[in-house]
Amino acid sequence: MDDILSQLGGLLLGAVPTVVFVVLVYGAYSALVHKPLAAVLGERYRRTEGAIEKARADIAAAEARTADYEQRLREARAAIFKRQEASRRKALQARAAALAEARDRARIQVQQAREALEKEKVAAQASLKAEAARLAAEIIRSILRPALAQAPAGAE
Repeated sequence: MDDILSQLGGLLLGAVPTVVFVVLVYGAYSALVHKPLAAVLGERYRRTEGAIEKARADIAAAEARTADYEQRLREARAAIFKRQEASRRKALQARAAALAEARDRARIQVQQAREALEKEKVAAQASLKAEAARLAAEIIRSILRPALAQAPAGAE
């Protein structure tokens, strides 16, 4: 057993430089490769996450601007519609006023025409009465003239 232990001790003693070399290689790997690589990967992750967050913020800002633009567009359309509606109402009121004025003028013209016709009727009736009286007198004269001409001179 001593032999095995001495061989084991020799083996361990021979493995010490290898263990030291492995520890040195691990330390060098850690210092030269692993830590800088981890730092670069961490920075890359932070930058990627930052870019993603910035993109999300940009998308949210664009959506907010789009919503604001759509709201202003709706308000502008509503204002245009209100102006058109006011113009339409004003045009309808002007049309109604013009129509009422035309009706009033037509009613006045009809009334004046009726009055003129009534005056013409009265004048025509008066003229016809005078003409009828003149014709009656003329007929009577023409009928009585021969009768007067035949009547004796002393009968008057």
